[in-house]
Amino acid sequence: MIKGVGDTTARQLLEITGSEEAVFTEKRRALASIPGISNALVTEILRPEVLEAAEQELAFIEKNRITPYFFTDSEYPFRLKECADAPLLLYFKGEGRLDAAKVISVVGTRHATEYGRELTGNLIAGLSACFPDLLVVSGLAYGIDIQAHRSALQHRLPTVGVLAHGLDRIYPGAHRRTAVEMLERGGLLTDFPSGTNPDRANFVKRNRIVAGLADATVVVESAEKGGSLITADLAFSYGRDVYAFPGRVTDGCSCGCHALIRGNKAGLITSAADLIEALCWERELQAAQPPVQGCLCFDLTADEEPVVALLRETGEAQVNQLAVTLHCPICRLSPVLFGLEMKGVVKSLPGGRYKLIGG
Repeated sequence: MIKGVGDTTARQLLEITGSEEAVFTEKRRALASIPGISNALVTEILRPEVLEAAEQELAFIEKNRITPYFFTDSEYPFRLKECADAPLLLYFKGEGRLDAAKVISVVGTRHATEYGRELTGNLIAGLSACFPDLLVVSGLAYGIDIQAHRSALQHRLPTVGVLAHGLDRIYPGAHRRTAVEMLERGGLLTDFPSGTNPDRANFVKRNRIVAGLADATVVVESAEKGGSLITADLAFSYGRDVYAFPGRVTDGCSCGCHALIRGNKAGLITSAADLIEALCWERELQAAQPPVQGCLCFDLTADEEPVVALLRETGEAQVNQLAVTLHCPICRLSPVLFGLEMKGVVKSLPGGRYKLIGG
């Protein structure tokens, strides 16, 4: 609430004074002796309106059942706390766990194509089949963001939207219904107090939370410049994994993804299976599931049945052959094959070939 005090200066004040209370009870001379704290800033710190504004915010969060996470709290998200520019204070409304065992951020252009929306849906579907408690983080914006949230809700995954404004509003308003649904299994998160407008600069600032909350950031579609590239760069600077889906070389919505891959800032993925393998999460699945000898022990979905029937007829087949014969795009076929692998129904072979196990 102090004009001129950001996250870095606030940490410095806490470190030197020893506590939050001491910041406001120190003598003017003692505050002015702190390196980087000017007399003008001391005046701002000691203004009585600062604590009055804090009391008003406290009343707002209590009335609206909002959970505040201060940087020194043990409940503050541990992944985010590792980031040098983590927010001093977070406001959270919802039922989700920000410290879930596995967290991914999914970001991309606001002008998503049907290809991008389909990739996002397939990615979330594939991940949900293997990790039902996975937390999906995004920014509640148009395009890839809202597709990620809605796909997570569709597959009953918790999902958290990071906002560029206070929790007294939802922007864009068109996503209000989705935001309300997210409160039951995930939630809404921001570091902006109530009354903060969704100004342009705030969207850039909130991207550090999207990147810092997750184990990995996935960029689905991005133009040559955009907020999703900022998020990817932040995740890369934090030492987090970054992955991107490729597109056609002529697609403007894939230029940013290609640049990330070309610059070795992002790994190339084409499916949930690729992401799980890259993050070494498949080892946990293999450890948790005993080997299965045949496919008859499992109920197959409507998408899986024709794949199994074709492999039973051909013995083994290459993924492109399966896609052509079944009239199914590879982007839809890949998560089906991965699900069958996880069930122990099929086995992948070199060269993108698959065969049935046992049966």
